[in-house]
Amino acid sequence: MIVILDNGHGGIINGVYQTQGKRSPIWSDGSQLFEGEFNRAVVNCIIEKLKGFGINYVNIVPENTDVSLKTRVDRANKYPVEDSFYLSVHSNAGGGHGSEIFTSPGDTKSDHIATIFGNEFQKVFPDKLLRADFSDGDLDREGKFYVLTQTNMPSILTENFFMDNEQECKDILMTSEGRELIAKYHVNAILRVKKELF
Repeated sequence: MIVILDNGHGGIINGVYQTQGKRSPIWSDGSQLFEGEFNRAVVNCIIEKLKGFGINYVNIVPENTDVSLKTRVDRANKYPVEDSFYLSVHSNAGGGHGSEIFTSPGDTKSDHIATIFGNEFQKVFPDKLLRADFSDGDLDREGKFYVLTQTNMPSILTENFFMDNEQECKDILMTSEGRELIAKYHVNAILRVKKELF
């Protein structure tokens, strides 16, 4: 099994964030979260843990520039469909709290992967909200995101808490402890996916 990791949006180059928007408000203490930096930090933490477990992975966006969605998908689709799954890591915005796991519309292997991720999220964050949608019988939310609909292999996208929710942003997304826990639930889920589905 190969885990294809996508740290959404651009990073920071010479102190300049590479993606318009995709950031928290500036909080009263002057702090601010840049989503692309958060995504990269979590993916890098996931990578370090996967190395320890001997899990195959590829980071399809190792650079800090804001790589286009098409390029991300093209890079992912070079890997074998039957032996890989695509994981895109984000944080949410738009008002709200909790975390979400997205798949493309329809019932596919992606739904099973998303369910495992949702279960592992609830184990690591038992007091936090999993914003699930059980209307189709499982917990994933469905979205026509480009990286979910255009990748050939099973694909999920995690939205990890809300960067415009001050409590979640400052207590979870901006702390090393919070990022470690987010990475932990992703890795726990990856280990289960390998054991149960590959």
